[in-house]
Amino acid sequence: MGQQVTNTDQQLTLRQAQDDVDQWIQTIGVRYFSELTNLAQLVEEVGEVARVISRTYGEQSFKPSDEKVELSDELADVLFVLICLANQTGVDLTEALKRNLDKKTKRDATRHQQNAKLK
Repeated sequence: MGQQVTNTDQQLTLRQAQDDVDQWIQTIGVRYFSELTNLAQLVEEVGEVARVISRTYGEQSFKPSDEKVELSDELADVLFVLICLANQTGVDLTEALKRNLDKKTKRDATRHQQNAKLK
């Protein structure tokens, strides 16, 4: 029987998510796929998110095989692979997201408020 990776009763930080995914890979997944394989996996998972969104919010109809697919599960698959890539390339997602939000805040401080398309 596998080990429990996360306590689902607690909020999960990005750091804890990275640690939990790493623990899962080391104990259940055996090892990380190569970075190129994980990139292909990420693209595949994003495609699955696109399929669910196009059928839920767009004009596409659901196929019988798609009807039980949940957007939340597909988004979690994207996050899992993204975390794998971060772990194996040494990216701390907490710090990366903080820097990214700071960059966007400085760059876009007034840009979106001044965008007539958003009003």
